[in-house]
Amino acid sequence: QVQLVESGGGLVQAGDSLRLSCAASGRTFNTYPMGWFRQVPGKEREFVAAISWSGGSTSYADSVKSRFTISRDNANTAYLQMNSLKPEDTAVYYCGAGAPYDTIKCTPHYHNWGQGTQVTVSS
Repeated sequence: QVQLVESGGGLVQAGDSLRLSCAASGRTFNTYPMGWFRQVPGKEREFVAAISWSGGSTSYADSVKSRFTISRDNANTAYLQMNSLKPEDTAVYYCGAGAPYDTIKCTPHYHNWGQGTQVTVSS
């Protein structure tokens, strides 16, 4: 079992940047892929970005490509650097942890989830 805690959300203006963090505990961190998803009320959870267990592969939603960057350190934290934020990026952002040594998934089929962090972008 993996416990995940997101942080770094907040209220910013369009064009600003934020960096989200996802601190993991439990299983060995560098054995499972990580993903970032977001959700607004009344809509399904939407894929944002994912990174492989080794950190060597990444995947992004078209809507955030070239603006967001996912990364992970060798300790226990995954990050989502968000630049050039837009009002449509407003959502609760969740990080997820996948199965050990699994491939990157762009669907919300992750084993464990954090509680989410709110990102609000004003125009």
